Amino acid sequence: MKIYAVYNLKGGVGKTTTAVNLAYLSAMDGARTLIWDLDPQGGTSYYLCVKPAIKGGSKSLVKKKTDITSYLRMTGYPNLDMLPSDISNREMDHQLRKQKTPDEALEKRVKPLRGMYDTLILDCPPDLSMVAENVFQMAHVLLVPLIPTTLSLRAYNRLVRFLVKRRSNKRLKVLPFFNQVNLNKPIHQVVTKNVRAKHPIFLQEAVMDSNVIEAMGVKRAPVFTFADKSNEAEVFRRLWAEVKERSQHG
Repeated sequence: MKIYAVYNLKGGVGKTTTAVNLAYLSAMDGARTLIWDLDPQGGTSYYLCVKPAIKGGSKSLVKKKTDITSYLRMTGYPNLDMLPSDISNREMDHQLRKQKTPDEALEKRVKPLRGMYDTLILDCPPDLSMVAENVFQMAHVLLVPLIPTTLSLRAYNRLVRFLVKRRSNKRLKVLPFFNQVNLNKPIHQVVTKNVRAKHPIFLQEAVMDSNVIEAMGVKRAPVFTFADKSNEAEVFRRLWAEVKERSQHG
C-alpha cells in the first residue's frame, strides 16, 4: 500500500482539494484507494458527502483493540473509500501521546488495511504536531502544496529543516508543488518560474487559482464529476501522473 500525505504547515493552500482529486484519480486508475481525513475541520469528508463522525471519536480510533475497518465508509465512487474526520481529531495529539510509541501509533493502526487497499491518501491538518509526526513516519510521499509567496516558501523551508533534523523515515520522499497560482500577480509569476528552475525537487505541474476548483465546495464532488473536460481536470491528471512518476523514480 502506497501512502501519500498532503501536508503543509500553512492552512488555506489547497490541501483538501488536492487530496480529494488525487484520490479520485487513483481510484479511477483501478487502484483500491482509501482517503483518510485527519483534519478536525472535516473538509474531505464534506467534499465526499460522508458524515464527519467516528464512533467513540479519536480516542477509540487510536486504540489498538478497536477494529479500524469498522470506521471505513464508502464514498459512492468505485474503488474509493474513506476514513472520515471527527471533531475529536483536535484531541488526537493527546491520545497519541498516551501510546508506547507515540510517533508510530497511526502507522501501526493502518497495518490491517495493507491487504485491502493499494493507495492511502492522507489529508492532514496544518500544524507541526504529534499527528504530523505520525504522518511523517508512515508516509512514503509527502505532497506539499504551496501558494507562490515568500511566506509560503518560508513555511516550506521550516518544514524541510524539521524533516532533515528528524529524518527517522528514510523512505519519505518530499514533493512540493505550487497551488492556487494567479499569474496576474507578478510575485506568483516570478516565484513559480524561478523556484522550479532552481530547485528540481519541485514538481513542474502547477495548479492555478480557479473558480472551477472552488466549485467543489458547492458540488461536494471531485472536479472530474462536473467539469471533466476542463483545464483544471487536465492539470490534476498531469499532476497525478507526475507524482506517480517521481514517486517511483526519484
